[in-house]
Amino acid sequence: MKILILCTGNSCRSQMAHGFLQSFDPAITVCSAGTEASGRLNPKAVEVMKEVGIDISHHTSDSVELYLGEAWDYVITVCGGANETCPAFLGKVKHRLHIGFDDPSHAIGTEEFIRSEFIRVRDEIRDAFYKLYQNEIKPLQ
Repeated sequence: MKILILCTGNSCRSQMAHGFLQSFDPAITVCSAGTEASGRLNPKAVEVMKEVGIDISHHTSDSVELYLGEAWDYVITVCGGANETCPAFLGKVKHRLHIGFDDPSHAIGTEEFIRSEFIRVRDEIRDAFYKLYQNEIKPLQ
């Protein structure tokens, strides 16, 4: 089973989803990428994932270009805001899904509020991807 998770910057939401899916089943091949990959992970995303026991600090922020020639069982976009453009993936894909989340890196306010947004989005990603894993991915294995 090969799953690619896409967003714009590949620094936050797609990285968290990648970490959660891999934690649900280490036998799944999970990659994440962005149409405008930032080249780095958001430190707050790394921090809030570590708090739930998942280390994504070793992940890399990659361009979708790296994965265009590969076949995928799932390609899942996670861009949430209406002002963002979710990437289209035109490769060999069995299932295309969109599960949108707000971008916590756009949160403005106190450090406490920004941190709470990262936690809120992290938990939404965990819940949505666990449901996807249980209902769609696991039964196909």
